[in-house]
Amino acid sequence: MELEQRVADLERRLADLEGTRRPGPRIDEGDFWALHGLKEQLSEAGAADGGVLYTGSVGLPTGEEYAWQMTVPTEELLDDDWTTAAEPFAALGHPVRLRLLREILGGRRTAAELADLDETGTTGQIYHHLRQLTATGWLHTSGRGRYEVPPERVVPLLVALATARP
Repeated sequence: MELEQRVADLERRLADLEGTRRPGPRIDEGDFWALHGLKEQLSEAGAADGGVLYTGSVGLPTGEEYAWQMTVPTEELLDDDWTTAAEPFAALGHPVRLRLLREILGGRRTAAELADLDETGTTGQIYHHLRQLTATGWLHTSGRGRYEVPPERVVPLLVALATARP
């Protein structure tokens, strides 16, 4: 284990020197602390093929805070019907919908507030996009025409965006 840590530290330092590593906060001494914890838990659970973990602790400009963690065994992911993911992914595939989600997370919660934004289309088009996002679970209404990203979707949405970064 000590050798593994030393190699990881050397690789991190080399990446820093070469400028190839993305800057970011370090939580503890190891770059792969979450990965090591995941491997340990999967081993204890007998998940021989491994798994995927996503997690986040998010503070929004609105003052809302979300913490989320999800682990899915590899076998379960590979055995799932992937076609069910097409609609939620498609809903995220439109620039206006992504903008609406960002604005809603930022505190603009009503269709009227969203209609005031530049380059989001007509009120009818905005409602169309809001319906698509609601139908696929990325949004829900919270009464009186207010929209919000459901708490259980905030971190997964940000994870999806993080995976799309170059």
